Amino acid sequence: MAFWGKKKKETDPDAREDKKKVGLFRRLWQKVKNIDWKDPVTRWKVMFISLIGLIVIGGGSYGALAITNSPAFCSSCHEMAPEYSTFTASAHNNITCVQCHIKPGTINMLTHKVKSLKEVYYHVTGVPEQIVQTEDEVVSNENCMQCHSKNRLVTASGDLKVNHKGHIEEGIPCISCHAGVVHAKMAARGINTEEVRGEYTKETAEKIMEKKYLRPNMGTCIDCHDKVNNGEKPWKDVAYLVPPNPEEVEKKIDESKKEGVSEPVATETKTESAVEGTAGSGTAEDLAKVHEEKTQDLILQAIGKQQKDVKISMACETCHRKVKVPKSHKEEGWNQAHGGTAIQELDKCVNCHQDSKWIREIPKEDIISLLKMKSAENSSHKYTANLTVVKDQSRVNNFCSACHGKRPAGHLESDQWLTAHASKAKTADQKAECFVCHDREKPVEGSTTVKAPTEVYCQYCHRTGFKDDVKN
Repeated sequence: MAFWGKKKKETDPDAREDKKKVGLFRRLWQKVKNIDWKDPVTRWKVMFISLIGLIVIGGGSYGALAITNSPAFCSSCHEMAPEYSTFTASAHNNITCVQCHIKPGTINMLTHKVKSLKEVYYHVTGVPEQIVQTEDEVVSNENCMQCHSKNRLVTASGDLKVNHKGHIEEGIPCISCHAGVVHAKMAARGINTEEVRGEYTKETAEKIMEKKYLRPNMGTCIDCHDKVNNGEKPWKDVAYLVPPNPEEVEKKIDESKKEGVSEPVATETKTESAVEGTAGSGTAEDLAKVHEEKTQDLILQAIGKQQKDVKISMACETCHRKVKVPKSHKEEGWNQAHGGTAIQELDKCVNCHQDSKWIREIPKEDIISLLKMKSAENSSHKYTANLTVVKDQSRVNNFCSACHGKRPAGHLESDQWLTAHASKAKTADQKAECFVCHDREKPVEGSTTVKAPTEVYCQYCHRTGFKDDVKN
């Protein structure tokens, strides 16, 4: 029997413990277990360490929130250059971004910070071509009411009569009217895209911060009032309040192409689609025609030609205190005799009779061209009477063409006027007046030249032309 081959067992427990490796967490736990919690000194030490820890964690969290809430932090990302530049040039540059873009309350603040992590993801992986406010990020009335009062019946200018309290209690968001108060509707104008972000400075922003984009757009009021008259509440649809997201519009266009449906109009909201009943079905030309007819109908309502009872009148005096219909416009025969005034004072006419003031949609712009135009503008420029300019304006302006497309009372019946109009078109000046509403030649299909509001053109009968028909 080989006794030397038998290994002796360790009988000393301390020796076995020394040989066994103990993990970090187990060692810590053993130390915690060995603490004498009944000792008053130990308790005071734990309380002191806990207090220091809370101060460090709380102070660090507050500092992180303070830094991320500052406009300077927003400006640290290049994709926010347009938004930050316009913010610094606006009347709201004395408050922080989060005072508008995050609802009041700690929970809302923390929730927004978590959601904002996606912005970090986009910053690293790739920024969208254009940053557009989403439906979930709409500025709420709560934010506005932190500084502004709803007890206002007349605007600061003293002109507009707007019952702010009535609108707010109806549930109408402030941004329905005041969407451009800080950023001048950049997204709707299409001037905050990737390729132009490097063009933005405070000086650049000051040039594009035009009053017509900062102030409420009358076209927005008219569009909303028209929908209310039709029994709708468009502000209930959040998509009505924010500009369409270009990427989402492209996706819808691609989907519609795959399904064999015509392209929808990008500026049209869900509510407008429901009203007109033609969005997504029909060509862009058909949709443009429907929109033009609707615009002209609104214009006729606005100048007091409503043909039906409405909840909200479109007459100027419904909303305006100072802006009133001029006395000359109320004189007998003004509709037929205003041409001379238009030639001499066209610049004054378009102060009111301008499509951009009457329609809700914001036209797309090119910031490079816009800045060049602003630099080249001469404030001393004054309009001089020019019939050609008036003619062109009357054709592109829906306010003019709303009436110009209809047969004047002075033109008698068509069979009588056919032989009687010669005496009214003898001189070059008289012919020039005719060309305001009529084309000289048959309009060329596909031509970019603005067509006359009526389809009756002169050479349909005058095949060989006229004498002295050129007006310089």
